[in-house]
Amino acid sequence: MESPDARRTSRGRHETPEERADRRWVELLQEVRVIQIGVQILFGFLLTVVFTPRFATLGATDRTIYVVTVLLGAATTGALIGTVTFHRLVAGHRLKPETVTWASRLALTGIVLLLLTVTSALLLILRIALDSRAVPWLVAGVVAWFMVCWFALPAWVLHRYSSGDQG
Repeated sequence: MESPDARRTSRGRHETPEERADRRWVELLQEVRVIQIGVQILFGFLLTVVFTPRFATLGATDRTIYVVTVLLGAATTGALIGTVTFHRLVAGHRLKPETVTWASRLALTGIVLLLLTVTSALLLILRIALDSRAVPWLVAGVVAWFMVCWFALPAWVLHRYSSGDQG
């Protein structure tokens, strides 16, 4: 097994910009496939909530949280599907590296929107389920955990092991 120091001094892959863009595009598609399934399931469930008998009993604050959650879910879906439509509309114009860059930005936007969607959904569910002053603290704890898993840990690894190359 190669040590982190050996990886840091490695020259990396020997690929043309087009080969690199192709590889990064395939990686991005795989990432979007993984996240999109969960987003579609979450969004589907959110869309059905308004048709349940319990929805009519929600107060104004909870209804507002619900509407914000649905809008965030729709925005998340749009950003993640946008990665594919971006490629489809730009394909064949010899812009693969640029396409990968912009589609990656859309995917990251989708991840941030997913964080907001899950936060909002969790807030609504816990407000209804617990009716407790601890709800904001519980939500904050989960959001902090997501921030560590989704952003802080990758940033730390990038800082710790990066040779300055972008892969």
